[in-house]
Amino acid sequence: MDYPLLNLFWTMMWFFLWILWLFLLFKVITDIFRSHDLSGWGKAGWTVLVVLLPYIGVLAYLIARGKSMGNRDRALAMQAESSFQDYIRKAAGTENQDAGRRHVDELARLADLKNSGAISEDEYRAAKSKLLA
Repeated sequence: MDYPLLNLFWTMMWFFLWILWLFLLFKVITDIFRSHDLSGWGKAGWTVLVVLLPYIGVLAYLIARGKSMGNRDRALAMQAESSFQDYIRKAAGTENQDAGRRHVDELARLADLKNSGAISEDEYRAAKSKLLA
């Protein structure tokens, strides 16, 4: 009970800022290894700088490569969206085409049966309406 409300507020603020800092640090480290335009030595150098001097290293990385970091995130999101849309188109198109082909094949088989006299006109109409329903 000897901890004033303002001190509690400051403690919580510093805690949340620390958590925010950790998220930013992990985001930068992830971007370093995800970047295709950096060589192995470049990645090693940035990683050493970010790990040994975290505040200066992260700020330097954001200043030097912040714009390309956003572009890489945007390109990755667009690629994921495109892959997802392609998957949906492929899955929906294949299923609909297969169902349509089955209907056409079944109608052709029914017409052949009717033409050969194996089924009557009434049986043909009943099977056709059942198939198309």
